[in-house]
Amino acid sequence: MFAIVDTSGKQYRVEPGARITVDRMAADVGATVTLDRVLVIGGDSPKLGNPTVPGATVTATVIDHHLGEKKITFKYMRTRRFRRRVGSRHSHTTLEIVAIG
Repeated sequence: MFAIVDTSGKQYRVEPGARITVDRMAADVGATVTLDRVLVIGGDSPKLGNPTVPGATVTATVIDHHLGEKKITFKYMRTRRFRRRVGSRHSHTTLEIVAIG
């Protein structure tokens, strides 16, 4: 059994026991989080949402919070001798899927 959930404007295919990395969530490490925007529940009898499956939820546990890899942005204007190199790291949360209901 699998499900497709929508969180932070992105879609993830999840199964029980899987770990996914999503944008930072406001939850403590070890807390249980319920993802209620379930778009599809697959398996023997799949259910498609319009846009979400009514009453379907995915339960996950917060494993940790961490920073992602550094993304480099370089701005350059050749005629003005302008160069700017800026780096940023986004905050992520790792979730472990417990149940699909």
